[in-house]
Amino acid sequence: SLTIGSEDGLHGGCMMSWTRTGTRIPPIPGPRELFRALFVESNAEAKRQAADRIELQGSILDAVLGDANALKRRLNSSDRAKLDEYLSSVRDVELKLELDRHWQNIAKPTAPIHEPENEGLTRDLPKIYDLIALALQSDSTRVATVEIGGSFAASDLGIRKGYHGLSHHGQLQENLDLLVQIELYQIEQFARFLSKLRSLRETNSDKTLLDSTMVLLGSGMGNANSHTNHDLPIILAGGGFKHGEHKQYPQENRQRVPLCNLYVSMLQRFGVETEQFSTSTGTLTGLELA
Repeated sequence: SLTIGSEDGLHGGCMMSWTRTGTRIPPIPGPRELFRALFVESNAEAKRQAADRIELQGSILDAVLGDANALKRRLNSSDRAKLDEYLSSVRDVELKLELDRHWQNIAKPTAPIHEPENEGLTRDLPKIYDLIALALQSDSTRVATVEIGGSFAASDLGIRKGYHGLSHHGQLQENLDLLVQIELYQIEQFARFLSKLRSLRETNSDKTLLDSTMVLLGSGMGNANSHTNHDLPIILAGGGFKHGEHKQYPQENRQRVPLCNLYVSMLQRFGVETEQFSTSTGTLTGLELA
């Protein structure tokens, strides 16, 4: 998967992608690095070093599993359950190593465009969307995430106030108008990305890339001014669902409908056999296939 973002640092406040054990996945910071990850082959020495790292990590995992299995026989049932959770995380690492070994021997596709420059997220956003479309088209990935953080440079749009500061608008109309201007630009780039996916045909199929790709746009806040996380604005496009309407999900029996219900529906559509994701209470009602 591709994890793309504009902010780094240890706090991870705007990071979207984490492992199941709570480890932050560092994002690819810009279109130049994304381009190189997708299309630029490593030299022989870099490939050898990467292969050595994979083998070393595999040897360490083998030793850890051997020690853990020996220890398991001496534990009570409660401690065994904790050890099983740990071993589940180790198996996740094993699977990643297997994928890394596999991709070591796969040639990268030929780049259809020149390497882009990093110019800050405001100018980079359309480039990032174009590269994601190319990655999906070439089957270089099946999953990509993009994080637009508070560092989004509103000054590139001729706005003198900062994006994060404007999100705490205080109901001032001037701030709201500027916030709309920023987010209109972001939505325009998102719409352009959807149009791009719609223009690309699947190989040996009459379906477009948008037909087979679920695209989700959203925010972790319903009202950033007060830091509330209910009534979240979410757009779902593509993926073979019925679209074209605005759905509202009010409280049911004093319980808010979790956004995680949508994630369960998307996971199942993706082919993942699961009935649960985080705080979900089921799948999202009213979401139908076309």
